[in-house]
Amino acid sequence: MTTENPLSAPDCEIVTSRLIKFPRELVFRAWTDPDHLKNWWGPAGFTNTFHEFDLRPGGKWDFIMHGPEKGNYHNSCEFIQITEPELIYWKRYSQPLFRVLVTFESISDDQTFVVFKQIFDTPAECEKIKKHVVDKNEEVFDRMEEELLKM
Repeated sequence: MTTENPLSAPDCEIVTSRLIKFPRELVFRAWTDPDHLKNWWGPAGFTNTFHEFDLRPGGKWDFIMHGPEKGNYHNSCEFIQITEPELIYWKRYSQPLFRVLVTFESISDDQTFVVFKQIFDTPAECEKIKKHVVDKNEEVFDRMEEELLKM
């Protein structure tokens, strides 16, 4: 199991956050139940095929994101820390390489503040990806909210 520190410098991070108008336990389940996660993970138009989803420290998450027009994007990840319903932390083993830290803060009974942080080893690696993912991360959050309406 990897035991890396999720702390990093701000110039090595891409941070997306949103106040979600659903209870924290439900939002956490949208991120941790593969039957829901596969429906919304990725930017608009993407679909997913999950091959493995072992939600525990050291567990693997292996899947393919299918682009809406072309392309299949293999993703291989390892979960590092799961603290229900507060935190999910994983590391990607497929390009581009980065770690992900997602936190869930209960603001009220029906509001959760979610922070999605992509952590890179260097500012240069972060900058290469940043211009492509900032808007796409917002699409991911939009899709998550659509899935929460169905749960």
